[in-house]
Amino acid sequence: MKKIITLAILFFSFVSVAQIKVIETVPVEKLGKVNNNYIQKIGDEYTVYYTSIVSDDDDTSSLRKFSFKNVNNDYAGLYSIIMNGFNASPLYDIKLELPNNYIWLHYTGNTLPDKATVQFMVSSKDPSSGASSVSEPFVKDQINKLFQK
Repeated sequence: MKKIITLAILFFSFVSVAQIKVIETVPVEKLGKVNNNYIQKIGDEYTVYYTSIVSDDDDTSSLRKFSFKNVNNDYAGLYSIIMNGFNASPLYDIKLELPNNYIWLHYTGNTLPDKATVQFMVSSKDPSSGASSVSEPFVKDQINKLFQK
């Protein structure tokens, strides 16, 4: 009888442990940061958080984001696109399509190339949300710091 009780207790302990499962977690890396703006990496997905200075929502100054996966080295590609925009003459806007958003890289500047700025103008692809926002302006050095270059 003692053996049956011991086996029953042993059986029930295995059943209760079997309900607990270890899930692999992916580390969160915070890359470059400029003021309240930063880039975060989780696995192969990059998320750019930026302070919105103009928004369709009632809250005019808040943290917004857009995300993309690093397929075909898209992180480095986005950095190159932004940096090449600073060197264009004349400065012009660049429109990008991400999985959930459209992003315009809006460049402004004067006669000195070091004083040129870029802003992220982000709008949602979802017509029902209709959310759009504009980031604060970034100079070339701030983009380098944001992308850790």
